[in-house]
Amino acid sequence: MMQTSGIIICLSYILGLLFTAIPWGGLWILLLGVVGAVFFRRIYANLRKFALKREGAVGKTKTVINNWIGTPHPRIWLIAGVVGLLASVYWQLRVPQPGIKDISQFAAGDNSNLEQLVIVRGVVDSNPRVTRSQRGQFWLAATQLDEVKNDSKVLLEAGEKPMGIPKGVTGRLYVTVPMLQSTGLYPGQQIAVTGFLYKPTAASNPGGFDFQKYLRQEGTFAGLIGRQINILDDEHPWGWWQVREKIGRSQARLLGVPEGPLVSAMVLGSKAVDLPYDIRDLFVKAGLAHALAASGFQTSLILGVILQLTKRANKATQISLGGLGLITFLFLSGFQAAVLRAVIMGFAALVGLAWSRNVKQLGSLLIAATLLLLFNPLWIWDLGFQLSFLATLGLIVTASSITQRLDWLPPAIASLISVPLAATIWTLPRLLEFSSVIPIYSVPLNILTTPFISVISIGGMISGLVSLISPNLGGTLASFLYYPTHWLIQMVEFFANLPGSLVAVGSISIWQMLTIYILIILAWLVKWWQKRWWFAGLVAVGLVLVPGWHSANNLVRITLLDTRTEPVLVIQDRGNVAVINGGNEGTGRFTILPFLRQQGINQINWAIASKFTGYTNDAWLEIMQSLPIKNLYEYTPKLEDNIGIQLLQQQLQKQQGIYQNLALGQLINNATMTAQLINDQVPILKLQIFNQNWLLVGNIKSQQIAELVKSGDLSSPQVLWCPPESLQDLVLALKPQIAISPANNLDNKTLSSLSKGETKLFFTGKDGAIQWTPNGNFQTFIQTTENKSSVL
Repeated sequence: MMQTSGIIICLSYILGLLFTAIPWGGLWILLLGVVGAVFFRRIYANLRKFALKREGAVGKTKTVINNWIGTPHPRIWLIAGVVGLLASVYWQLRVPQPGIKDISQFAAGDNSNLEQLVIVRGVVDSNPRVTRSQRGQFWLAATQLDEVKNDSKVLLEAGEKPMGIPKGVTGRLYVTVPMLQSTGLYPGQQIAVTGFLYKPTAASNPGGFDFQKYLRQEGTFAGLIGRQINILDDEHPWGWWQVREKIGRSQARLLGVPEGPLVSAMVLGSKAVDLPYDIRDLFVKAGLAHALAASGFQTSLILGVILQLTKRANKATQISLGGLGLITFLFLSGFQAAVLRAVIMGFAALVGLAWSRNVKQLGSLLIAATLLLLFNPLWIWDLGFQLSFLATLGLIVTASSITQRLDWLPPAIASLISVPLAATIWTLPRLLEFSSVIPIYSVPLNILTTPFISVISIGGMISGLVSLISPNLGGTLASFLYYPTHWLIQMVEFFANLPGSLVAVGSISIWQMLTIYILIILAWLVKWWQKRWWFAGLVAVGLVLVPGWHSANNLVRITLLDTRTEPVLVIQDRGNVAVINGGNEGTGRFTILPFLRQQGINQINWAIASKFTGYTNDAWLEIMQSLPIKNLYEYTPKLEDNIGIQLLQQQLQKQQGIYQNLALGQLINNATMTAQLINDQVPILKLQIFNQNWLLVGNIKSQQIAELVKSGDLSSPQVLWCPPESLQDLVLALKPQIAISPANNLDNKTLSSLSKGETKLFFTGKDGAIQWTPNGNFQTFIQTTENKSSVL
């Protein structure tokens, strides 16, 4: 009964944190507790009367009731409701908020309009890393802010430091600087960074990365684009980062890149190692991201090796060395939620060894979750925390059942299959809600790579320990891991590049995800569902595929994405998809692909590259690495990017797509749209989409507008897109129903004058992506997101 009561209290605390996602969630938990107390009180009272009649003695009443029903006293349910309410309040109290002196109070509201140069003093709070844009990134605990006068920038660049009155500040900053500037920085070092403060922006496109939310989870509310770093002290205080760097340098000395960083990441976790992004992306795409995360696999190896080596020693020695190994690993890999969970469960196993008892893994997992969420309740919404516990739960409650059903296979092979399959079953619904894609070959790849991962992890740990004593000897030992590591990379690359390796199924709602988890729990606990697990699986698959299939084959919508550079349109017409313009480098990877995956799109039928802002094909190459394009029309006036065109053609040929040059004035006509590039100097692209006239206009001068209107190149459209510099002149000349621009650079007087007209104005920089549906309404992504958030 005490165990049951403890389980109920722990689960109520966790549910109280989860219920913070809905309005008045804590009160709902309290209400459930009250209802449970009333319901079980009546059952308890009826059983008490029955027991009194049956036993005839009051002393045996409680024993009979407890034997009759395995539920705790009704007051436990009431206590559980109160605990759930207090958990939601505790979560609210722990949500980071910027203080009065937080440095974010002095940051610009939009990082696209950076004017005030500042000097920020502070202490480096992390090892520098390299970003995708090849800049150095680190966290800075700010202590002082100096604002530099705008007329003093030349003096500052010359080496002088004209400053205003220094302000004492608090808070952390997300700092990016030129890569060479960050080289040699270390945690605890005092520096002064010259640059521009900004406030992070929320996601402006469906499926896009929410930078603001990410920084808030880290307790940060501002960023700094740094130009220059001045070192204020050269002291080197000891820290675990030095041990990590020593291990990393030793392993990379003979292994090279990327094998060396990969071995270090598989031992210490990718968060403790600056792993190249191409390797990181490769493992994520193939469904092997967990191999790069420090978690239970490493702790199991550490404990297993230590206990095996000390099996002839007494228990005190085994427990002491095992605990020392776990603590050392915790400090080396960093205090990440997944590592803390694994370490706590490792200590639970050591406690069981000390008492000569078998530890209930499910109970230790629940205790670990409760302790960690007491320490930091915000981890309840951390994706890594959630996946770590879901995968471990799957291994505890599902892996053995799968192994039993595979009893016709040798036990070793059955175990190799059951472990990744169980983890996938419990983590896939959450991953679908987050990323909208399924790595098709994840399970077979996990089965094939498990021996390699085990060898590399054990070898990496041994070489890492030896490198602390002798870096040369540690590097030599690590060199023996070159071929296993190289073969692992090749195997992952092979599976990641197979056709259909990553299938987008579209985003699923929270309710779909919860329903799937209910089916999984039923198949775990209820005998009727255990016998019909295949039926639960079919229902779960139907919940994912049927809504996505129905939406994709019936949806009619135009989406203008926020790219800040050129107009990027995605047209969805009952299963046919067209994309117009690709934007600059990074737009394909970070804007277009996330949106297409969220929509469950696995192929582009028609694409037009009109080259509004240049002649590079980087964005299209980024898209084609993940999605095939059937027909691509590209405008290449002087073939200025021959290499880029050749790469594009080669990629299309691999995908059996068709490449065509888009000539000036050529009419593209298909079932989804009609398009025509009518001017290459501005440029101007005319579109006819769902009986709507769209006009996309590039940079144009005022004197050109009248000439183009007179020549017929510019005619009044229903929807106009143009740069902010041309917005006023084009709106007055063409009088469109809708005018869209990336940013609002107009003064208040001009904006007020335009707003009084019949043209409705949208600014993607402020409103986010703009979407049109057949009901005739234009919706802005940011406003829609805010409306959904206000409901919650």
